[in-house]
Formats: sequence, structure tokens, C-alpha cells
Amino acid sequence: MTNTNEAKPVNVLSAEVMITTAFQDADPMGVVYHGNYFRFFEKARHEMLEKIGYSYRDMMASGYVWPIIDTRVKYVKSIPYDHKIRVEATLTEWENRMRVDYVIYDAETNVRMTKAHTMQVAVSIETEEMCFVSPRIFTDKVEAYHNA
Repeated sequence: MTNTNEAKPVNVLSAEVMITTAFQDADPMGVVYHGNYFRFFEKARHEMLEKIGYSYRDMMASGYVWPIIDTRVKYVKSIPYDHKIRVEATLTEWENRMRVDYVIYDAETNVRMTKAHTMQVAVSIETEEMCFVSPRIFTDKVEAYHNA
């Protein structure tokens, strides 16, 4: 993030999406299969990145892809199918990598059901090399959003 001596950003970059889980998301017991959570995270991350004009198409157009290199999920409470959830995504690191934290809530009771994060790094499309700092095209967009 930023140096702790600097002023904190005014606007935190985050987004939320509402999802009703589908029958095909569930296992035979009627509980959402753990691998499907990543689709829910992706929807929220997509909305978050749209806010700064850096969608996956924009990333590629700027010469970078951003593969996920690490993830962690804590399944707090199982999610049944045909259930309304609210998925929040918040950008928490961006200078050297992109870390996005997620929380899934029951949309009706606001009970936390899942907590997770993903980490992505920029990789140059041209050289196929991982970047040790995030590209300026990305960090400038994040800083502009925070300071707006």
C-alpha cells in the first residue's frame, strides 16, 4: 500500500454484487460447491476494476495479464442453492501486486458466510516476465480513484 506517513486515501476501491446461487452451483447435498466461490469473487472483482477503467480487456490492451498467484478462502458458513448473497471485493494492495479481499454475506441477515483473498501479479505480454512492481497504468488509476 502506501507509506504510513502519507495521508490515507479518501475513497477505498471496492464493489459489491448481489447473487442468487443456482442449482448448478450446488453439490448433491444442496450446498454450493467450494470451487464455485471463485466465480462469485470474480464477479465482484470485475465490478471493482470497472470502477477505475481497468477491466481485463484494458489490462491486455495495456500490455499486461494478471494471473492469480495465491488465494485463501475461509468457509465460515455453508451457502445453499437458491440463496441470495452479497459479495464484497476490496482492493487492499496495489503497488507490487494486486490483493483483493472478499467477504460473502447472507443478503437477508447480513451474516458473514465466507472470507477470502486473491493475489495477482502483472506479467508483461511482450516479455512474459513477472513485474516486481505494478505497472504505472494500474497504480495511477488506483491513486486517482483514491484521491478523487
